[in-house]
Formats: sequence, structure tokens, C-alpha cells
Amino acid sequence: MTRIVALTSVALLVGVVGGIQQSKQTQPGSVPPGHPAIGAEPPPAEPSPPAKPEDVASIDAIIGAYYAASSAAAGEPRQWERLHSLFKPDARMIACRPIDRKADVWLLPIGDYIAFNAAYMQSGGYFEKEVARRVESFGHIAQVWSTYEARKLADSPEPYSRGIYSFQLLHDGDRWWIINAYWDYERPESPIPEKYLQTP
Repeated sequence: MTRIVALTSVALLVGVVGGIQQSKQTQPGSVPPGHPAIGAEPPPAEPSPPAKPEDVASIDAIIGAYYAASSAAAGEPRQWERLHSLFKPDARMIACRPIDRKADVWLLPIGDYIAFNAAYMQSGGYFEKEVARRVESFGHIAQVWSTYEARKLADSPEPYSRGIYSFQLLHDGDRWWIINAYWDYERPESPIPEKYLQTP
């Protein structure tokens, strides 16, 4: 989607300095120095605002609320608090971006995503809608493969951008939450397959 700029790749430099020996390598099953142990408490995340019960009562409701919350005409305020309320506090917006015939991702907490996009989306019209969906679920989790179209005007005959979201959802026993919203956009060399333009 054009509302997110490409992420500059960050290279990880691994060097061998003087007396570092193979004997100091991490043994299988151990935790590397400075790496958080599995099960360690993560840093506290910004709490999510209370959600409207009708927005999180079903998969259909939470996906519909996601699309509605960020869509509005130029100059009209977006429903940022509503959008934020759909996400777990430590959830991520994950944009996949091509870089020099390869690809990388940009991971943003929902609060950072809103801060990054608020001014741009407020100044220009942006309407995003779902055109097809595929759902897989088991136990408390669900995976939603959601094809979208984006327009600058609600009544534009053709979208200026299309793509596919991969929503990972959790039902905690009381409501649905978005855990991640991970997406890529359509390009000439990567058109959306016809099967993803129809809901089974």
C-alpha cells in the first residue's frame, strides 16, 4: 500500500575478534548471552482502549471494524481509538515491502502505526474495503486472508491500490483480538491470483 514507505534494510554485523574461540559458542538448547529467555516478561505495552462490544463479537465484526475505522474523506477524522481497540496491546502492523528484488518487513506497534499515518490519511481521502475473504480457525485462533481495495474517493470506479491482509486473531473467551495485521500490495509483477478475488 502506498501509505507506508519502504523499510531500509538493517544489516547485522557478526565479526570474529582476536581470541573468540569456538568453545564460547552457545551450546544447543542454551540461551545466547543478552537474549531474553523463553517465557521472560516482555516490556509493558500501551493498553488498548475499550472496544465496542459489537466490534469484537465475531470474526466478521472485527474485520469490518478494522476497515471502517481508517476509512474517511479528506479532512474528516479517522476512528483511531476504535482501530486501536481492536488490537492486543503488543500486537503489530506488519508491512511487507520489496527491496531490490528481495523483500523485508516493517513491524509497527499499532500506536506507532497510527502516529505515522494520522496526518497523511487525514489530509487525503482514503477508503479501504474488503472484496474477498478466506478464514481458517482452530480453538482460540483464526487466520483471515482478506483481499482489499483502496480508493482516495469512496465512489472512485477503480481502486488505486489492492493487496492482501493476513490477520491473525485470538478469541480470549470474551472477545476477538487482532494479534497481527500482515500485508503486501499488488504490483505488476505480482498480481493477485483470481482465487483470492472471490470468497469461497
